[in-house]
Amino acid sequence: MISNQETLQLSPYMAIYDLVVPADNTLRQINELVDFTFILEELKSKYCLVNGRNAVPPIRMFKYLLLKSIFDLSDVDIVDRSRYDMSFKYFLDMAPEEGVIDPSSLTKFRRLRLQDAGLLDMLIYKTIEIALEKNLIQSKHIIVDATHTKSRYNQKSPKEFLTEKSKNVRKAVYQIDESMKDKFPEKASSDEVQDELDYCREVISVIEKEEHIARIPAVQEKLNVLKEVVEDYEEGLTFSADPDARVGHKTADTSFFGYKTHIAMNDERLITAAIVTTGERSDGKYLQELIVKSQNTGMEIDTVIGDAAYSGKNNIQYAKENELQLVSKLHPFITHGTRTKEEEFEFNKDAGMYVCKAGHMAIRKARTGTKKLRTNKMQTYYFDVEKCKVCPFREGCYKEGAKSKTYSVSIKSTEHKEQEEFQNSEEFKEKAKSRYKIEAKNSELKNRHGYDVATYRGLFGMQMQGALSIFAVNLKRIITLMKEAQ
Repeated sequence: MISNQETLQLSPYMAIYDLVVPADNTLRQINELVDFTFILEELKSKYCLVNGRNAVPPIRMFKYLLLKSIFDLSDVDIVDRSRYDMSFKYFLDMAPEEGVIDPSSLTKFRRLRLQDAGLLDMLIYKTIEIALEKNLIQSKHIIVDATHTKSRYNQKSPKEFLTEKSKNVRKAVYQIDESMKDKFPEKASSDEVQDELDYCREVISVIEKEEHIARIPAVQEKLNVLKEVVEDYEEGLTFSADPDARVGHKTADTSFFGYKTHIAMNDERLITAAIVTTGERSDGKYLQELIVKSQNTGMEIDTVIGDAAYSGKNNIQYAKENELQLVSKLHPFITHGTRTKEEEFEFNKDAGMYVCKAGHMAIRKARTGTKKLRTNKMQTYYFDVEKCKVCPFREGCYKEGAKSKTYSVSIKSTEHKEQEEFQNSEEFKEKAKSRYKIEAKNSELKNRHGYDVATYRGLFGMQMQGALSIFAVNLKRIITLMKEAQ
């Protein structure tokens, strides 16, 4: 049960915050910048207002998750820090002497309260609303790109993943006390996940008995990660590798297993829209949706800047129909021709190859077709037929017994003449220089907010991680813009 009204703190110690949390503290600035009651309004339907025990205020629970995103810590560590860090307690609207939540409450809050909340769009909209109210947005340009996030399970089997996490804990322990090797149980010798789970539980138990070691931060952080993973497995959520993650490709030689976040950002470096997808999805297909989402925030847009992945025929036509300049270089092989959506493969611009629905990349390509005038030449992509034979998506894609699997597209290098003329202009070249800004933003998400690896399992978990990370970086950017405007 939650109350319709916010709780008023009556602690005699509240004045401590004025002494220990300075005005320039980031968490204080965020608290003063954002009216978080919009979270309460959005989540009311997920709670009972009349029956049951009093729930931890949803605003506080949301703020815990935001802190987790800002500081890239586990549930246990973020709650533990809120016991003694006064800036955390101030941000969470807690009295200085108030106790903290049980870390398991965060898991329940994520699963029971945030499902279907539309968190990603809601949080981005809120930050752009704040920026517009404070007149911080003057530009009418958006820059688009996609960044990849590796699955938490990184294409390993469940047993391999558990083994890796227990190994990380043991290594941290050995750096403190090598004699602990004699106290750990014998490693699981079977391929059964349950045996590995039992081994991990024993490792956790051994370390927790050695309190002088368990309390050392380097050990404690890795131990908490292992405990979270074991808890997930015990609840039956992760007995297989991440089912939503897919193989994506950065180049012909590098791939990842996970997700993509398609991002639009304005010249003020505020993210105006984001769409989270599985890893094999191509960037260009989400341009129009990113534009619409950005416009829905209240932003005016006249120019869209992106790399060659966004120069497909449909995007060029859409930009022209909506009186937008599309600053994106043409790529001759970006279109799928006349295929139906079900038959389309994804084009990876970095590798210059097509990727099938299972995430496998073509191994070579060749030009085919006749030399006659008015006859379209084709670019044919060849796939590893041995992978096709055992592919779970082979039905309707691979013909049993076939010795090869190809995918061909028409070469239409002169079809977009107007766009080609525009990309050779000085105006195009000048506007294209802004594209570096979004690459820096992607780097900030990954290096400062843990966006390089998925925190949770599944597409919903990735969407939630994206929502909180983008909310955090946008709020920090707004604070910076406000300082610059003074």
